[in-house]
Amino acid sequence: MMLRIKRVPTVVSNYQKDDAADSPRPVGGCGRNCLKACCLPDAKLPLYAFKKANGKDLALHACAGEPPLTFLDSLLLGEWEDRMQRGLFRYDVTACETKVIPGEYGFVAQLNEGRHLKKRPTEFRVDKVLQPFDENKFNFTKVGQEEVLFQFEASEDGQVQFFPNAPVDVDNSPSFVAINVSPIEYGHVLLIPRIFECLPQRIDRESFLLALHMAVEADNPYFRLGYNSLGAFATINHLHFQAYYLALPFPIEKAPTKKIASLNGGVKISELLKYPVRGLVFEGGDTLEDLSNVVSDACICLQNNNIPFNVLISDCGKQVYLLPQCYAEKQALGEVDAELLDTQVNPAVWEISGHMVLKRKKDYDEASEGNAWRLLAEVSLSQERFQEVNDLIFEAIGCGELEDVNVESVKEVDAVSTSEHPTVVVAGSQECVILH
Repeated sequence: MMLRIKRVPTVVSNYQKDDAADSPRPVGGCGRNCLKACCLPDAKLPLYAFKKANGKDLALHACAGEPPLTFLDSLLLGEWEDRMQRGLFRYDVTACETKVIPGEYGFVAQLNEGRHLKKRPTEFRVDKVLQPFDENKFNFTKVGQEEVLFQFEASEDGQVQFFPNAPVDVDNSPSFVAINVSPIEYGHVLLIPRIFECLPQRIDRESFLLALHMAVEADNPYFRLGYNSLGAFATINHLHFQAYYLALPFPIEKAPTKKIASLNGGVKISELLKYPVRGLVFEGGDTLEDLSNVVSDACICLQNNNIPFNVLISDCGKQVYLLPQCYAEKQALGEVDAELLDTQVNPAVWEISGHMVLKRKKDYDEASEGNAWRLLAEVSLSQERFQEVNDLIFEAIGCGELEDVNVESVKEVDAVSTSEHPTVVVAGSQECVILH
């Protein structure tokens, strides 16, 4: 049986159109300054060349306290704000109401009524995590060059370098950082690995290591990267990660964990505890590549077994959450409560991590930790299914035996302090923290 659902895809580029509306491009340039061969000759874009991190570098860069503004931070935010001033975003995300919901975990609710508008529902297959790239559908080669902030590549001499006007080497398929024109938060961008290879939305070792390098290079605990597989609320089948700044801990980062395995290469694997979505947490590694290889191999295992999943890269690249999910499958089978469906919330990586993007004023006004928990509980695999998935993962990464942990070694992850941020208490049945 083929499972499909009607979904309103998020508009991530101003050049994203319904397929039926696409018209043939005139030879010699389409007039849209896009990233295809028609417009690329002689194009120049900024290039940020990052230094490849090793284990010693990671030990020196502990993400703690108020982060200094790194060059990547200043470049990304400066370019992002430039695009905001130029009116390239579909709405002003800084004007969206946001509050911290009272409770143990501090779920963050945002009222974003404009994010799902102006697009007709399209049919989207949710029962196949791996689907071939379709050039006829929207992909990131169709975005305008003005939406690209910079190219992001490894430095050839091992030092950070920046070139304001670098040629675009199509033959070597550079990676791009571009704005998301429907932002969830401040600085919301897309990392598009090897853009001209037109890779479908599937994790590979090289691309995941690139995402970790971006997290390390930003060196900011407020900056996280996320990934959604097909079937887990990715709506564009062209390989990409998302990233943005949120000056608060995500609830998932505050959840206790229990260590279940240690691997050669120094990678530690833990299981989330007391959180509505079951998942694994990967940390450590003698090198960044050690951590990247273990996580990417786990993701590849899920892809090959057709298991939808989401990934959150946290703590400046030193902590990765892997979250298999089944909400879209339940939705297609009619197993999700109508009241939850009415909220139109698609629980992708940000929602699962605790940043609830709400589309109706009613849901925002009534937001509570109980409501967030109820939605996310529908996302999670059952305990039995989660254990089956874990067995597949541990077999794939070569970890045959898990640690026998009788006493829960619970660790509170407290990467970001909220004490320095001004808050306002508003009237209501409960006190909520309003973020400005």
